[in-house]
Amino acid sequence: DAEIVSLDKLKEKVSLADKVIAALQATIVPSWLLDRILGLNKVQSDDLLTVIFTSGSTGMPKGVLLSNSNVSHNVDAVNRAIRLNTEDVVIGVLPFFHSFGYAVTLWAAQTLGPAGVYHFNPLDSKQIGKLAEKYKATVLLGTPTFMRGYLRRITPEQFKNLDVAVVGAEKMPADLFDAFEKRFGVRPVEGYGTTEMSPLVSVNIPPSRSAAKFQPDRVEGSVGRPLPGISAKIVSPDDGTELDADEDGMLLVTGPNVMRGYANRDDLTKTAVVDGWYTTGDIAHIDSDGFLHITGRLSRFSKIAGEMVPHVRIEEELGKLLSEGDDDDQVRVCVTAVPCDRKGERIIVLHLPTSQTPDSLREGLKAAGLANLFIPSADSFYEVSEIPLLGTGKLDLKGARDRAGELTMASC
Repeated sequence: DAEIVSLDKLKEKVSLADKVIAALQATIVPSWLLDRILGLNKVQSDDLLTVIFTSGSTGMPKGVLLSNSNVSHNVDAVNRAIRLNTEDVVIGVLPFFHSFGYAVTLWAAQTLGPAGVYHFNPLDSKQIGKLAEKYKATVLLGTPTFMRGYLRRITPEQFKNLDVAVVGAEKMPADLFDAFEKRFGVRPVEGYGTTEMSPLVSVNIPPSRSAAKFQPDRVEGSVGRPLPGISAKIVSPDDGTELDADEDGMLLVTGPNVMRGYANRDDLTKTAVVDGWYTTGDIAHIDSDGFLHITGRLSRFSKIAGEMVPHVRIEEELGKLLSEGDDDDQVRVCVTAVPCDRKGERIIVLHLPTSQTPDSLREGLKAAGLANLFIPSADSFYEVSEIPLLGTGKLDLKGARDRAGELTMASC
């Protein structure tokens, strides 16, 4: 029953008189008076600014309530980390329904001084390359999935002015750092965040923007240190006790960017945020220098015969095996699990059509050094016509789990 307002229709209602009045207000009317005319003087920092829905990769999407101060803190954090200036041109390709795109490519780009150049489809590499070349883009923010597409379809000439590339939303494959730098002369840095944290929690500082002289501010493989004002700790998923440096456990974060809560779901809010600390659902550790290392999501581990088996580790190796000799950037495999009475869970592999047999893929996993417990059985490989993906390019984990259940009928 929500009213839908289409922006392309709305623009037709803006008359010449509206434009003239707006121009006069912007150039002649004092800012303090304009604040009062527009009612901006009544806006409070804790007022609701937006509702951003979680991706729903692991279940039903939740509406995250973010205030003015939540997003304002993130804008300030971007300014400190990336040090955007009036000489920068930010390529905005992340969708605004995604918190990364909303807070960074929309608000940070519009308030910190750089120019912003936008395109609605992050997968349209051809057009993005043209825009980057035409407007001399210096800053690119995206996901590893999108970056692979740019790597294959955008020329070095089109990205010749690129100075900063920041990736988030999913883990950056190790080979992508080298490949991107080799082609475009810019080494990407990785950051981390969640919609509930508005979204940035931490980021590695791009080499060209680093002011560090006496300590590192970038460690590849990590997602950087928590941004100013944000605290992080690692606790045991079993009993909640705080763990030491380099010990994997559940990541909890707190700071002024913690959401106001979930829309109409106080029950979920009370579970997610306890004493001001947000439970991320991510398994991670903090090294002795304070850098965060994300191991995976709790939902992306299976407990088999008492051991925690990481889906991402299996997925990474299978991805290498399945992409050998191919030149495209398709997501070819997804690892998930179904219930199993005998072992608790059973690892399931969904993959695109391939000439390789399950046995050859299992041998490849063994050659990569994976433990026997990590290697799915031959009857756990299922060929599918497409891998379940969300609009952001991330794996649709719930969709993959449901599909695996259909294929196996949850048998073991």
